[in-house]
Amino acid sequence: MALKLTPTLLLHAYGNGIFPMADDSGDVYWFAPDPRAILDLDRFHVPRTLRQVCRQNRFNLTVNIDFEAVIDSCADREEGTWISQEIRDAYVSLHREGFAHSVEAWQNGKLAGGLYGVALGGAFFGESMFHTVTNASKVALVYLVERMIQRGFVLLDTQYTTDHLRQFKCIEIPRSEYLERLRRAIVLRCSLEP
Repeated sequence: MALKLTPTLLLHAYGNGIFPMADDSGDVYWFAPDPRAILDLDRFHVPRTLRQVCRQNRFNLTVNIDFEAVIDSCADREEGTWISQEIRDAYVSLHREGFAHSVEAWQNGKLAGGLYGVALGGAFFGESMFHTVTNASKVALVYLVERMIQRGFVLLDTQYTTDHLRQFKCIEIPRSEYLERLRRAIVLRCSLEP
């Protein structure tokens, strides 16, 4: 029998280095990769051309203005998605309880990109990002990192590394090191909220 994805279960899982993903049929599986990918906040790298885009203020950046639109946009992929209806509903509930957050990039009043994830103590677990306008999700990520640093966060978990994340100097660390960083991070008192 499958476990119901409740906020309590999700927070327990994240606190232990585990996260869920669904397959094409909607069945939910649990993952704890080794090695684990993170963006080291002390070494986060913004490519020169993206720094220029950030300085141009092409996007209006917000936090938690439209979480549901962000998660729905992340799930809307031609190649398929791991964000099943059950996953979506669970993260919306987690958002309502103050643990799941979105960063939105707006252009001309329309949602152009963004990302969402889960915050627990001084850790943020990035789940997914999307864009409909070039660089919108990347600018949202830069904004997230700046906000995390300002507010004392110490861990940005990306779960896996991708070509997209490598440009920001995403690294992989052994699970044992990840769990030690996680243990130190979740006891901190940090908030992404204004």
